[in-house]
Amino acid sequence: MANMYKKLLIVPTLVLALSACSDSEKDDMNHENMDMDSGAEESMDMNHSGSGEVPEGLKVEEKPTYEVGSQAIIETDHMEGMKGAEATIVEAFDTTVYAVSYTPTTGGEKVTNHKWVVHEEIEEAGDTPFEGGAEVTLMADHMKGMDGATAEINSAEKTTVYMVNYTSTTSGEEVTNHKWVTESELSAK
Repeated sequence: MANMYKKLLIVPTLVLALSACSDSEKDDMNHENMDMDSGAEESMDMNHSGSGEVPEGLKVEEKPTYEVGSQAIIETDHMEGMKGAEATIVEAFDTTVYAVSYTPTTGGEKVTNHKWVVHEEIEEAGDTPFEGGAEVTLMADHMKGMDGATAEINSAEKTTVYMVNYTSTTSGEEVTNHKWVTESELSAK
């Protein structure tokens, strides 16, 4: 009878010990995943608000569709909370914009088809716009690890580009001097 009680005590003890190890291992795995995720997110952090400073040589658009101080609706979703937000136009510029892919200088996964970098945010840009497939060095700081990164031009478009202020539709965060939204990504209010 004593042996039977010992066996009955040993089995639950083993089950508890094994489940405790299992929970601990799960916690370790979750912490590792959280660390990796936060690092990936950190390398992808976009600077929602900007200083309002623009690159040297960026030409002001004299007759933009959306005038400085006017409102428009953002029709794009470069980031969460952008689509459908009411934007106030801060500045309008005549330039070529590029969608680019690059690996952040801070490490992390490759960023693909980032929209937008203006011509004047590319090192030694010159007067002639780049074509798709060109390899360039970025001088933009919209995202961590972007400045100084080697990038590939995915697409190029000559357009009016806007710096805007808006309130995120998801977080309620006030975003100021956001760079960049193209004319085709806005609609009349």
